[in-house]
Amino acid sequence: MRIDIVAVGRLKKGPEAAMVADYLDRFAKTGRSLGLPAIRIHEVEDKRGGGMLAEAELLTRSIPDGAAVVMMDERGDQPTSPDFATRIAGWRDGARDICFVIGGADGLDPSLRQRADWQISLGRMVWPHMLVRVMLAEQLYRAATILAGSPYHRA
Repeated sequence: MRIDIVAVGRLKKGPEAAMVADYLDRFAKTGRSLGLPAIRIHEVEDKRGGGMLAEAELLTRSIPDGAAVVMMDERGDQPTSPDFATRIAGWRDGARDICFVIGGADGLDPSLRQRADWQISLGRMVWPHMLVRVMLAEQLYRAATILAGSPYHRA
């Protein structure tokens, strides 16, 4: 099993990058005993200014074949953290790779969203795409702790 995050833009050094690295490191440590691999990040950048369609082409090239594709989209489902953990466990148990996709500032092209196995939203508000990485990384770590029975998730 592989877990990838494919995102538009390069995360520069700073608080967001530090938080993503911290949560993904925690995920790797917690997930190892649960059969969850370390998460790999693939960043793409459209330097020609082609918009969402050009970003969709770059993102598509980075999505592993056969992976369950989870699009981070404001119009998506709003699962609880335990529901999110259950879905990840199901893909793990089915030996299916997972690829989380984060679009750029303008979101995801509709043609790319149609490819999603699941579209999820981190709330009804729109979040900066760089901050979505932090929030997704934290939710992935939280999912691992839920599956491990850790007290991190208190709800």
